[in-house]
Amino acid sequence: MKIEKSVNKMLLKSLFVLVLLSFTAMASAAKCTVKKWDVYNVELKGPTVGNPFADVQLSAVFKNGQKELKVPGFYDGNGKYIIRFSPDATGKWSYETKSNVAELNGKKGSVKCVKPSKSNHGPVVEDKTFYVKYADGTPCFSVGTTCYQWISQSKELQDLTMKTLASAPFNKIRMCIFPKWYIYNRTEPAMAAYANVTDTTYDFTKFNPAFWQNMEKRIVELGKLGIVADIVLFHPYDKWGFATMTKAQDDSYIRYAIARLAPYHNVWWAIANEYDFMTVPPRENHAGNKNVEDWDRFFSILQNEDPYNRFRSIHNGHVWYDHTKDWVTHASIQSSNLEKGIDLRNKYQKPVVFDECKYEGNIEKGWGALSAQQMVERFWWGAMNGCYVGHGECIKAPGDILWWGKGGELHGESPVRIAYFRRIMEALPFDEMTPLQLNKNLYELSKSGEVYMVYALKAGPIKINLDGNNDYTVESIDTWNMKSEVLKTVKPGEFSYDATSDDTLLKITVKK
Repeated sequence: MKIEKSVNKMLLKSLFVLVLLSFTAMASAAKCTVKKWDVYNVELKGPTVGNPFADVQLSAVFKNGQKELKVPGFYDGNGKYIIRFSPDATGKWSYETKSNVAELNGKKGSVKCVKPSKSNHGPVVEDKTFYVKYADGTPCFSVGTTCYQWISQSKELQDLTMKTLASAPFNKIRMCIFPKWYIYNRTEPAMAAYANVTDTTYDFTKFNPAFWQNMEKRIVELGKLGIVADIVLFHPYDKWGFATMTKAQDDSYIRYAIARLAPYHNVWWAIANEYDFMTVPPRENHAGNKNVEDWDRFFSILQNEDPYNRFRSIHNGHVWYDHTKDWVTHASIQSSNLEKGIDLRNKYQKPVVFDECKYEGNIEKGWGALSAQQMVERFWWGAMNGCYVGHGECIKAPGDILWWGKGGELHGESPVRIAYFRRIMEALPFDEMTPLQLNKNLYELSKSGEVYMVYALKAGPIKINLDGNNDYTVESIDTWNMKSEVLKTVKPGEFSYDATSDDTLLKITVKK
């Protein structure tokens, strides 16, 4: 009897060990699995002496059959080094590290990439020259907003911004890494990208991992909401020295940003906000020490060293960058002249995004005092020109917490109407439609023989030609009150209509 009990105990113990080993193996396998377009971190322990941010070089080559990617690594503090990888193909990826430090060099491993989650459509890519789509082919209609330094605010304010975005109509947000010192933005950052020397000065040779970890957390949260983080690397509104770092410091900063942020599928690069205001000598109340050669160099670093080729742009003040250069993926424009959209498409042969066409607001600056009606009108106006448009809000709020600067809450009347705009535009074959300016007040966006959008900025006669042999349904869309009404059925050929009010929008759809 005692022998039997002893045997049973041994069997139970062996079974427990087998189950434990099984779970351990499963956990280990899970750690070595990543979904397509997600991120996988290779974490290594390494030196802490000296300045690891500057002294240690680390990268890895990832291989999947004939496909090969060189991925940069970075120092995350406390002796931890990370190589962050985002696979764009399923299957086994093997890797080997390369470093000037022996304990980080020659490390080998592999990771299995499996199919993506249903909600992850991959990064945004160019589509048919003038448009964008997701990497898996899912259509993307970009509807952006500007919220420059929300990432520099308190955790509570950042959380409120995320809560607002969760119910907002935007799928792209322009956001800075560096804090801003400007009207309604004169506060010290809660955290900054570099290590503090004093409360208001920084060591530009040492990064602050805590700041970057928080930024990564927010980028992941944005990704779950389907929002692109359009990351602004430089801007002229500075009092801390971020705008006047040395060339070596600038380049190191860009490379660190690439290593940490480029693997996230919802990242775009905006090299600067109002790049031409950072020239030497700088404009009054602006900071900067850059010239055209610097901006070109930054583009070159991103083009050559970002393994994932994320979208790249640069935003203008008064002087426009040459967006025809091959390292520019899309033209980011500051202008209220949305009627120039067709000309810009033809000139640049790239997607055109009016990232700043002034903002809905009530501040004393003209660029922040659009009515909600004007903001909404500019979205329709830009879209009818085959372009994408961005929103911003400068409505005064307690503590100078204006959305355009610090985030928080939206107070304006345009976002709900931009949501209506987005629903209508996403239901169209936008990437197959051709824009046409009929006159200075009348615009047509159409897929010939199928659907025509006609937009009259001012009241007056409308006359277009409807192709094909089938009848069409004419629908009137009230862009402000967010209502639509079917007016009538018409024959193909010449169509005439008298717009009795401004901002008249007609949707004319073929009857099949």
